[in-house]
Amino acid sequence: MSTPLSRSRARRRAAVATTSLAVVASSTLLALSGGQGSWAAPAEDCTEAFPVAEVAQGDAVTGLTVSDGTEPEGFQGEVIGVLEDGIAPGLDMVLARLSSPEIDRVGGIWQGMSGSPVYAADGRLIGAVAYGLSYGSSPVAGITPFEEMDDYLGDAAAPARVGVDGRTARAVAAGSDVSATQAEEGLSRLPMPVSVSGLSAQRLTQVQAKADKHAYLGDGAVVSGARVARGGAGAVAADGDDLVAGGNLAAAVYYGDIDAVGVGTVTSVCGDRVVGFGHPFSFTGDTTLSLHPAEALYIQEESLGAPFKVANAGAPVGTVTDDRLAGITSTFGPLPDSATITSTVSYDGRSRTGSTEVNLDEATAETTLYGVLANHDRVLDGITGGTELQTVEITGTNGAGQPFSVSYADRYTEQRDIAFGTVFDVANAVYSLSRIGGVDLDTVTVGSEIVEDTSVSRVTEVERLVSGTWTNLGRRNRAVAGDTVKLRATVTSSDGSSRTERFNLDVPRSAAGDYGYIAVGGGSRNYYGRSGGTLDKVLAGLEDRVRNDQVSASIGTYQRRSKIIAEEVGEPGDEVVRGGQASNLRIVRR
Repeated sequence: MSTPLSRSRARRRAAVATTSLAVVASSTLLALSGGQGSWAAPAEDCTEAFPVAEVAQGDAVTGLTVSDGTEPEGFQGEVIGVLEDGIAPGLDMVLARLSSPEIDRVGGIWQGMSGSPVYAADGRLIGAVAYGLSYGSSPVAGITPFEEMDDYLGDAAAPARVGVDGRTARAVAAGSDVSATQAEEGLSRLPMPVSVSGLSAQRLTQVQAKADKHAYLGDGAVVSGARVARGGAGAVAADGDDLVAGGNLAAAVYYGDIDAVGVGTVTSVCGDRVVGFGHPFSFTGDTTLSLHPAEALYIQEESLGAPFKVANAGAPVGTVTDDRLAGITSTFGPLPDSATITSTVSYDGRSRTGSTEVNLDEATAETTLYGVLANHDRVLDGITGGTELQTVEITGTNGAGQPFSVSYADRYTEQRDIAFGTVFDVANAVYSLSRIGGVDLDTVTVGSEIVEDTSVSRVTEVERLVSGTWTNLGRRNRAVAGDTVKLRATVTSSDGSSRTERFNLDVPRSAAGDYGYIAVGGGSRNYYGRSGGTLDKVLAGLEDRVRNDQVSASIGTYQRRSKIIAEEVGEPGDEVVRGGQASNLRIVRR
């Protein structure tokens, strides 16, 4: 995926709410085509809004949407009535029964139809299809008024479900297959087909099983509850000039090797601005998602819920600037100031470099994890054990706009699944940096050199020099504050050979009277990083992290709070080092 040709410097740290839009399990959105899409001046409509106050029961309506390809096709319908405060206080919902050959074929309006414009008989724009009956497939649509979409009035989040009183329910049921009882279940926002593509369903499930241990996954993810889209990248017959009233509209949190994209419909285009969806993407207010055209492949029937649109999204052509109660608004032209996640994986003579653009800081960690994992799977072409030498470089700017960068390397060995065993550390590092106020990440570059060998070394003996004699480190030890604790560790390699590593740990005089521990072991026993939320501390923790192929020795204390007071680390080896020993320590005065 090539880097976008043009970027705005308007990337914002939005307080992104979890995207809880329901997503059908089999919804499909193939990978996006690369680069910035070319586009001619969009066909303006700048249609005048039809006042909701003038909408009457029985009014004939027409509309536009796409069920196949990129060309909008017409539908028609009749107004059922207006549900006062149906979306939010002061924001009414227009109810209409719609029909077209495709709506009739699949049994109702579909996911991905959100934003489809609905016109009055005089051509003015009533609003956008945005809601459907909660109980399942139905031709009855809840329409967000366009006179509200113009300026996004309202501060409260749109309800997930809109109640319908008995009188309205009977009107909905009249002349349709929907019973009054079903209609009284209310209307729900039409789910957008938000999909994560580039990663298998098995992998997504495997990652989500770790969600409770990583705040940027599960409920903490910018994109949660999304399903996996199957399929490969390819040329998409959609470009910016297809973003016309009734045309397909897509918004992306990230795109490239992996994509997280929601698909809906354009409501209106005026100048370089496009309005669509008729409801929020995730109701963040100001935002910097990327704007994409899309090509519909087909509408899938669904017996247990609403039908849904299957679509491919094209290259980005602009920026979604507003994610509001009544819809999203975008600007054609400059793209969001995205961060670039790049992964290069080499294995058994094969090598591939892939990249993903991420538009929101909050999504950088999950994008890193998914992107690096997806590239591993592409190159390894199967779940396999092995050893990986991983290099990482992260660049960005601090709160004062000054650039920073950090680089480090590590080695990983996994007996069964080397891909899954290597991705969380780098994602954790990215998450730690992305949480710091004022920090904007620009690039995350990960290199992975993998071999099939799964051999590891082990710490097989730890000794301490006491009165000139090396003795095995016991369970209980004493040290004099101000003295040096001398240790040596025997490290046995997979081929049976061994080496000795020596450590001299100076005990601070201030630690006199403390209780603590002596620990010697392979780096794989240690967790990188220093406590504290400042950029300097996180960068220092990354640079000083103990690698998995190193042996470290440390003294820590339990007084007031656990902390390391002395540490020494050996040189990196050729194998991951596992095992070690930890023993109690009492520090006494001389």
